[in-house]
Amino acid sequence: MMHLMGRLLLSTRPNDPENLTSPVSADALSDHESDKMDVDDDADDENSGPLRRCIVTRERFPVEQMLRFVVSPDRILLPDLSARLPGRGFWLSARRDVLETARTRGAFSRAARGQIIIPSDLCCVIEDALRRRMKEALGLARRAGQTVSGFAKVRERIVAGQAALIVQASDGSVEERARLLSGARDLPVVSPLDADALGQVFGRERVVHVALRAGPLAVRLQQDNERFVGVAGWQASGSPDSSGDRLRQAGK
Repeated sequence: MMHLMGRLLLSTRPNDPENLTSPVSADALSDHESDKMDVDDDADDENSGPLRRCIVTRERFPVEQMLRFVVSPDRILLPDLSARLPGRGFWLSARRDVLETARTRGAFSRAARGQIIIPSDLCCVIEDALRRRMKEALGLARRAGQTVSGFAKVRERIVAGQAALIVQASDGSVEERARLLSGARDLPVVSPLDADALGQVFGRERVVHVALRAGPLAVRLQQDNERFVGVAGWQASGSPDSSGDRLRQAGK
């Protein structure tokens, strides 16, 4: 018995020289072993921060560009967009085709090591959740005094070089956007909400244009919008003459 306990204790010492093994190539890994590497797999890059591997494409990306999932005690798949839920998590690229592949070809079940319940409208669930996060970020930025709304005020911020991110209602016009960004076509523009929804955030009937100062909330809003665009399967849009303009049509 003591001999067995000694072997067990030895196996729990990952840095013991007797437990070190030579590297194994990815090609030599079985599907089961490969799946282990996809679960909350950390790989720190000094420039981009923590990276995660997609369980479908096997590519690594910064966490801000990906979607984390966990499985509830009832074996239901849950998106964890803030990457804070407890439990064993796994990551996917924020792309509609990747999500559909994972849902229809068993990648979720393999990563979860068993059968799970996957919502049939998973992409819609994620889109709605990202919209709520972006609306919340705008509300927080407004209460923190980091935003202005209305064409004239937004234009003033742009001219003064005090705008880090522009929000235009998804039902706003391309021509008006071009006038707003005159001389500042390199500013990122996102369109997560329509004018009525933006109005709700700012306590007005309708809001078409918003400018955010530089800061964590502007970064979060832009990152969530990029994920939304990928999940929705939409392309960046813009007029042919708006070089550098990065309008992201991200919802209604």
